[in-house]
Amino acid sequence: MSFFIHETATVDQPVTIGAGTKIWHYTHIMPEAVIGQNANIGQNVFIASGVVLGSNVKVQNNVSLYAGITCADDVFLGPSMVFTNIKNPRSVINRRGEYDKTHVGKGATIGANATIVCGNDIGEYAFIGAGTVITKSVEPYALVVGNPGKQIGWMSQYGHRLAFDENGKATCPESQQKYVLVEGQVSVV
Repeated sequence: MSFFIHETATVDQPVTIGAGTKIWHYTHIMPEAVIGQNANIGQNVFIASGVVLGSNVKVQNNVSLYAGITCADDVFLGPSMVFTNIKNPRSVINRRGEYDKTHVGKGATIGANATIVCGNDIGEYAFIGAGTVITKSVEPYALVVGNPGKQIGWMSQYGHRLAFDENGKATCPESQQKYVLVEGQVSVV
């Protein structure tokens, strides 16, 4: 076996699990879930049928991923963060099969206890602060905090806040990678 599953985890078949992935205590993975290579799935995580997680994804403890959620490579999902799956739930009305889809882009970070209201995509390398409530889609590289979430800046691929000069240029202090901000869109130079 090229991946690790803790003895307390429940993994229903068939699933796809990439090489080097680790699945920890009391996690439940439903059939037809797909998990890429070198992922780390923390304890007490639920992954529904049809969920797709890319390679190198980190899912911290106590996170539930429902049908319709996809995460690209290198995504970080913080402890106890929440994805919703229905915008108008009612106990007496069965809305299975009406789940809204949510996509988390490559390299994005979602902080501890954040809530992502379904149907709102998170752009690549976006950074969602701890406890933030996302009620609309998030631009790539955006830094979003608060309830409801408000964009307060931009982040580098290394997770540092970018300080753009009057020419719309910034440099990541760790990687020295250069960025440009043009018409509300950040890109790597």
